[in-house]
Amino acid sequence: MAETPAALLFAPLDVKGARIRNRIVVPPMCQWQAADDGVVRPYHLAHYGQFAIGGAGMIIVEATAVERRARIRGEDLGLWSDDHIKGMSELAGVMVEYGALPAIQLGHAGRKAYRGGTRAVAPSAVAFSESYEAPDEMTHGDINTVRQSFVDAAVRAEKAGFRALELHGAHGYLLHQFLSPISNRRSDEFGGSAEGRLRFPLSVAGAVRRAIKQSTVLMIRVSAVEYSPDGYTLDDMIGMCRAFKQAGVDIVHVSSGGSVSVAPPSWPGYQLGFARAIRDAIEMPVIGVGLVNTPDLAEFALREGFCDLVAVGREMLRNPNFPLRAAAQLGAALPIREDLKLVLERAFK
Repeated sequence: MAETPAALLFAPLDVKGARIRNRIVVPPMCQWQAADDGVVRPYHLAHYGQFAIGGAGMIIVEATAVERRARIRGEDLGLWSDDHIKGMSELAGVMVEYGALPAIQLGHAGRKAYRGGTRAVAPSAVAFSESYEAPDEMTHGDINTVRQSFVDAAVRAEKAGFRALELHGAHGYLLHQFLSPISNRRSDEFGGSAEGRLRFPLSVAGAVRRAIKQSTVLMIRVSAVEYSPDGYTLDDMIGMCRAFKQAGVDIVHVSSGGSVSVAPPSWPGYQLGFARAIRDAIEMPVIGVGLVNTPDLAEFALREGFCDLVAVGREMLRNPNFPLRAAAQLGAALPIREDLKLVLERAFK
């Protein structure tokens, strides 16, 4: 019988042949430091590099636009052009150099997009809130174009050296907009029933899976619940995740909300229960998230079966060396390169 490690947070995890050195994930967090061209800047190399040096297991680059019109803000990173590959390759290389698995989130903001002189597109012509203009309802041609944009961005990300790709299907952005009855009022095959609303996001996942290597990890971030009586339920999302698994998704990253402009009550670990419900139902690796801000809470989440990987967001922004502090506190070896131990070990003893 395999012995349980002293600190499960620092047990490596192998997915599709990709080794994640520990269970700490830096989730996508928008930085809005790119210029209008969406190209990687020195800021991004420093920002993500510090997390790799600090010992994170997997680092997921912030929401990266698959089209120019897909941006959340005008300073988003992009992968809508081959011109982005060089900078992204440097960014992935920094992560690999210091031992982290490089991942990237591919997204389209849909009705929540930065206008920038273009019209936003969405499943239906329904504005997110009074602060947003109503988007244009997507035609079948738009649907085909956006699907191909996700595929093209995924291929570019793989060329740049990213070992894991995450589709952004949460927080009220385009793929989530299709899934939700709040934002999807279509009456064609891409709307109506739960099966119809799932059709486009599922086709994106399938098309991306077919376009990339089998060894590349494919993830999707989902909003487990919508905090609205008009939205889907957790049971609905479990069914969607089961379909995503069948389409070739390897990991589900479980968050919540975003379809309505109301923030739910929150506390440390408040979303972990959603992760466990999905993990138990579909038997695949999940990333848990939700104000996980201490080593003990992260370790608890893993030991109690809430998730397989733990996303530490705001705490990593405050302290990029969180994994080193966690290792020292939990009695694990520091997750850093041998040549860095002489520099960093004394600070965490």
